[in-house]
Amino acid sequence: MDTRRFVLILGVVFTLVGILGFVPGINQMHHADDHHLIVTGPGTGYLLGLFHVNVLHNLVHILFGVMGIAMSRSASSAVLYARIVAIGYGLLTVMGLIPALNTTFGLIPIHGADVILHALIAAVAAYFGFAHHAAPATPAHA
Repeated sequence: MDTRRFVLILGVVFTLVGILGFVPGINQMHHADDHHLIVTGPGTGYLLGLFHVNVLHNLVHILFGVMGIAMSRSASSAVLYARIVAIGYGLLTVMGLIPALNTTFGLIPIHGADVILHALIAAVAAYFGFAHHAAPATPAHA
């Protein structure tokens, strides 16, 4: 798979996950376990019963999704997007492991199952952003 296709797929998945965060039933609304979040309300709960989300978390997913779809149009911007995701989600992984930071200062929950998912996303994005090299174009024989 090339980086552009990876980025497009990741962008579509991020967008869909962000939208699903607002769908009752898929996002199991549960406010008792807010982990000291400042931002609650619509979209707050556990996506698929596993991933703690809130409205800001859902909007960040949508933002990353739209950004991925847009940046998948060229190879260089796709590589840049993969690098941004790798570094950003790597940072979120580390923050999610630190109790004082695992709600990003009360704004977005990034603890529990999110830590594992963020680590996986960071690792795959790092591969496509830093290690994966596109196959060289074969010269046309005249």
